[in-house]
Amino acid sequence: MTGMASKHHSKRRRGIYLLPNLFTTAGLFFGFFAMISGINQEFHLAALGIFIAMVMDGLDGRVARLTNTQSDFGVQFDSLSDMVCFGLAPALVVYQWALGGLADLGDGWGQLGWIGAFTYAACAALRLARFNTQAGVAEKRYFQGLPSPAAAAGIASMVWLGTALALDGSVVRMIALLVTVATGLLMVSNFRYYSFKEFDFRYRVPFIVLVVLVLIIAFASIHPPVVLFLAFVAYAVSGPAMTLVQRRRRSHGRRGT
Repeated sequence: MTGMASKHHSKRRRGIYLLPNLFTTAGLFFGFFAMISGINQEFHLAALGIFIAMVMDGLDGRVARLTNTQSDFGVQFDSLSDMVCFGLAPALVVYQWALGGLADLGDGWGQLGWIGAFTYAACAALRLARFNTQAGVAEKRYFQGLPSPAAAAGIASMVWLGTALALDGSVVRMIALLVTVATGLLMVSNFRYYSFKEFDFRYRVPFIVLVVLVLIIAFASIHPPVVLFLAFVAYAVSGPAMTLVQRRRRSHGRRGT
């Protein structure tokens, strides 16, 4: 009997949890959809695919925790999906939209375009690898470096904004190169970014919180690309600003002692 029980137990362990991995697969699908849309020059759909992948990425981990279905397989699958959705997809989309047009400026500029896209993708891979190795010891309130979903949101919102304003990517290719490389470097920086992991939607909140959320949604609906890009810029700047303030406080504290 004990042998049969252990055999059934090993079978259960070899299986995977369907629900959280279904959300991860959905996110992977929309990341791949974003790449195909970018290749087809449908940049508004590419940006939308990246944002939907972000939503799926936020849901899979939360669903796994709420249903107690966390697993090592889910962690690895989620990380690989993140690399596609928030590393490769934004790099390919921004290259198709703007960076590839740098070749029109002459010899060497074309290489600069794909090197900029590769820099972003490589930094996303390094960011995810560092996050995975520090997952058990890192402080929950803060991320070290710009999170890859936020970085992807910055690239996607920039492309979406340019498309909404009917701007050809070649017109803003130098700005796009600067934003792409800077975003990649922020991912592997040591700047601290607030993680928002302290928010728990299962508990009661003051009524004013719901009012603020309604106002945010209403404001975002006015012109989503502009609002999303400005939100990315504010969050990207918050890391260096927070780090600078904390260092000044520490220096003042040492002087006081």
